[in-house]
Amino acid sequence: MKTIRDVARCAGVSPATVSRVLNDKGYVSEEKKKKIEKVITEMGFEPNQVARGLAKKTSNTLALIVSDITNPFFPELAKGAEQVALSNGYTLMLGNTKGADNKPNDYTKILMNKYIDGIIIATHDIDSQLLKKYSNMPMAILEMENDVENACTIKVENVHGSVLATEHLISQGCKKIAHIYGPLYDQTSKERLQGYQKVISMHSDYEEVTIQSDFTIDGGINAVDQLLHKYPDIDGLFVGNDLMAVGVIKELNRLSIRVPDEIAVCGFDGIYLTRIVNPEITTIEQPIYKMGEIAAEKLIDRINNPHLNRECIVLDVKLRVRQSSKKSKQNTIF
Repeated sequence: MKTIRDVARCAGVSPATVSRVLNDKGYVSEEKKKKIEKVITEMGFEPNQVARGLAKKTSNTLALIVSDITNPFFPELAKGAEQVALSNGYTLMLGNTKGADNKPNDYTKILMNKYIDGIIIATHDIDSQLLKKYSNMPMAILEMENDVENACTIKVENVHGSVLATEHLISQGCKKIAHIYGPLYDQTSKERLQGYQKVISMHSDYEEVTIQSDFTIDGGINAVDQLLHKYPDIDGLFVGNDLMAVGVIKELNRLSIRVPDEIAVCGFDGIYLTRIVNPEITTIEQPIYKMGEIAAEKLIDRINNPHLNRECIVLDVKLRVRQSSKKSKQNTIF
């Protein structure tokens, strides 16, 4: 491998001069600069990025921390973030808090103490006060209330999406609609529950029926069994995320309950699994890939401009109607 010393020897200059040209730092005459650049091109020299990062205390690396990489929501998010990172000369490192040997907060502290240029937080397993403590680190935070002064927070219209879902089930003739919500330490769970409650409270002939579970397929399966045991007359289910909705459909099929004829189902997220189960699941679609892109773009903005103020971006959602709530085979977006 060619080194800076090899370039310096061929160009007739010192290694320090080559370093100044490579890092665009310090004065080098135009004549020497052109000569060095010519030698670099002819030799096919490529700087050692790790060594450059250590010298600058930077690594051209972004970290993305998610809660559970087995949820198809997060790979789609990561794809969007990675595309922006690569196009701007950064690599993306992925961290997963669910199942980590250490506590999520310990895991995050380890990441932030390394040479990471910026971090995207896409998990609710981390204490928001810890993020505030590390506010000198450029951050983009997804769907979490926080007091980090210089962070960019990216959210979607969770309440509005839940209103769309509940109103859709009502429009399909459902008379008793239950909502399966996720852990209430999760901001998205709280907001989606609020949207459901808002609609139900506006209809005096509807009863609020809710049950808490977790954002997993098994969580959906278990919640269905509990709900049907207590409320066998349920004919509509708004499920707090698509993974749970997949579990709901799986269990209803096992019980030979026809979807949507006996129970109509709507999820929330827009993950690809909603298109490959039978029946296909009606869902509130988030712009998942776009969220990843925006998170990386805003993070890089903050790396390049450390004094940017706090910012919050709210993205819209769409109701995509599929077979689980409507007999028509044609998919529609509202």
